[in-house]
Formats: sequence, structure tokens, C-alpha cells
Amino acid sequence: MTTAASPFSIPNVRLFIAFRVLFNARFYYPVFTILFLDYGLTLEQFALLNTVWAMVIVLAEVPSGALADILGRKYLLVGTAMIMTAEMCLLAFVPLGNPTLIFAVFLVNRVLSGLAEAMASGADEAIAYDSLLAEGRAEDWPRVLSLQMLLRSIASVVTMTAGALIYDPNIVNRLLHLLGSATVVDQQVTMRFPIYLTLVLAVLATACALAMREKHTASHGNHLATARAALGKILQAGKWLARSPFALAIILFGTLYDHVLRMIVTLTSQYFRAIELPEASFGLIGSAISLVGLAAPKVAEWMVAKNTPLANMWWVSGLSLLALAGLSPFFPYYGLLPMGLVFMVMMLVSFFTSHYLNMVTESHQRATVLSFKGLAFNLAYGLIGVFFATAIAELRHGGLAEDLAFREVIGYFPWYALAGIFLTLLFCWYRLRESGDRKRVWQRG
Repeated sequence: MTTAASPFSIPNVRLFIAFRVLFNARFYYPVFTILFLDYGLTLEQFALLNTVWAMVIVLAEVPSGALADILGRKYLLVGTAMIMTAEMCLLAFVPLGNPTLIFAVFLVNRVLSGLAEAMASGADEAIAYDSLLAEGRAEDWPRVLSLQMLLRSIASVVTMTAGALIYDPNIVNRLLHLLGSATVVDQQVTMRFPIYLTLVLAVLATACALAMREKHTASHGNHLATARAALGKILQAGKWLARSPFALAIILFGTLYDHVLRMIVTLTSQYFRAIELPEASFGLIGSAISLVGLAAPKVAEWMVAKNTPLANMWWVSGLSLLALAGLSPFFPYYGLLPMGLVFMVMMLVSFFTSHYLNMVTESHQRATVLSFKGLAFNLAYGLIGVFFATAIAELRHGGLAEDLAFREVIGYFPWYALAGIFLTLLFCWYRLRESGDRKRVWQRG
């Protein structure tokens, strides 16, 4: 076997990075919450729609991972990109004015988006990691993850800055005036611009998925046999996880940090409004926060090499609690600092879970096991979304205005995370103390 000169000389690795960047760099992210509200939805509907999104991922995550291991990862990735294209078309062309129709379209959008996330999760990592493995360069996976995160951060700087600017009709009208145009557009026109640009990225992601190559060929046997094989894969991976306390601990701690921090990230634009920032600044602020991503991958790579998994767990726990506690007072302008820390910790969590889980998982069930991780992450995210929507509704029924209810619920998050860390630590300690896996928590790399 000839070893590749560099992990980045492997076509599938380059395409994996490009696919991840195109799939995740969305122009509407800096205005995500207010986009839903400006289309005519309420904050409760926004939270519930994202819970639907997470629940779709929960239902589709593991079956899609098993199908990726059986039929081939490329098939799932091509389907993912096509579904992304469809979900963007719905938001780009839905007519305004009918709240029932808009909610229905957003509901379908969230279902398609969740399905796309589930199909991509595990399959993209698996095809790239196995391509490295085939070239004898599995030890380069942290380098691949690091570059992928770096490029995603750069793409986020561009898309978040541009997305927020073109969302603001005042900015767009000023630009049109400078270009000599007499055209004047309003918010109902400009709020679709970030959607149009994301639709372009979806088409490019489809091209990347189609260009991938996989030695594993799809089985074209009968559907019943394929379903049985998929179920067998799921049961096999589930049993392996149950017997592998270290892998289970990775997923549980990753789930704990991810669902709390991701809920905060989802509400970023509403939080920025609450700390008195102008909407036109959201993209620039989001881009500045994304600059954290230029350093985070290298920091994570260094931490993996120098620290044990246990030490990295304590670092993530402490930084998560610090970030959540810093958000709760809603300090005008200074509230940006803990939000930047939230994004930093999210990247560390993503890096650590991917690195440690790929390291201990065998190739034949890699996509399925990674899908169990995605299932756990999104089940927890969906449940916290229900908690958030219910808490907001109860506080509003009690007489609080929406903004005050939002502030109150954000104040619950540090205590929720602290309780979660304690319970997860207790369970993982119990599982690992009698296991041969316990030595892994002390091993560097």
C-alpha cells in the first residue's frame, strides 16, 4: 500500500472538508431567530419548530447511519445535499401574509432540514476517516478536523457578515443608491436574500457529494434484506456501546455540553437584541465571534495531544459553566464576551467527541456509532427546546412580557448544566470503575 504524501492529497478528504463548509456556512445564521419572527412566527413557535427539527434527527439518525454503512456513505451525502436544496427553496419562495401557510411551510422545512442533518451526520466523517485509514494515515484525523474547523470558521465570518448586512433593508437601500439605482426594498424583500445565497451553497454541496468516491458499493438486494441488515447494524452498534463505557462516556458528556450550548447559540440573535445591540451589527459580531474558530481547532488539537480525556472534560465543564453564568446578567455589550466563550466551547466539544469516538470505533460500524452520537445530541436538544418553549409560555401566562420571560429562562441554564455535569459524572464513574476502559481516561492523544 502506498501512503499518501499528505492527508489533504486524498480527494475524499478534500471533498469532506468542502462539503462540511458548504453545508454548515449558512447566510441566515446571524439572524436565525429574528428571521422566523419576521416571517410572522412567534417565539414559542420558533422553539417548537426547532424541537421538531431535533426530533426528526432523533428518528432518522441511527437508521441513516446504518444505511450508510450498508449501502454506502456517498448515497446518503448526495441525498443530504439535495434535501438541503429543497428546504432552502421552501423558504425562498413561500408567499407571505397567511400565518397558517407560513407555519406549515416552516414545519416542512424543519422536517427536511432535520432529515438532511441526520443523513449527513456520521456518513461524511466515516467516508473521510476510512479514506485516511486506507492510506495508512488515521493518525492525521486531528489535522483534518482542525483544518475543517478553521475553514468553517473563515466561511462563517464571510457568510455571517454578508448575511446580516443584506438582511437589513437600510443597508441594502444605501448600497442600491450608491450603485445609482432608484429601487427601494423593504424587510419582506431583504429577509429572503440570505436564503437565496444559502440555496447557492446547497447546489455546490450537491456537486461535492457527487464527486466523492467510495470503494464500498451499494447492495441492490431486496428491500427486506436491506432493512434487516440495517436493523442488525443498529443492534450490533448499540450492544457495542453498552459494553464500551469509554465510548458511552464520550457520547454522554458530549450530549450534555452540546444541547445546552447549542440552545444558547440558536437564540443568539434574540440575546443580542436583549443586550441592546442594533440588528445591523449582528453579522459583524457573529463574524468577530467566528474568529474564535480560527484558534479553537489548534487549541483543541494541542489539548488532545497534551491532556488526558479526563482533563479535557474538566476544562470543558468549567468553561461551559463560566459562559452560562456570564450570559445570565444580560450586561449590555459586555454580554458578547460569554457568548464568544459559548462558541469556543462548542468547537472544543465537537472536536473532542469526534476525535475520541473515531479513535475507539471500528470501521465497519463507524457511521452507525457516530449516528448514535447524533441521536443523543439531538434528542437532548429537542427536549431542552420543549423545556424552553414551555417555560416561556408559563412565564408569559404569569404576566411577564416576552423579553422578560426570555431573560428569566436563560438564568436557569447554569443550574441546569451544573446538575447535568454532576449526574453524568456520577453515572460514568460507576460504569468505568469496573471496566477495562477506565485506563483510557488517563491516556493522552
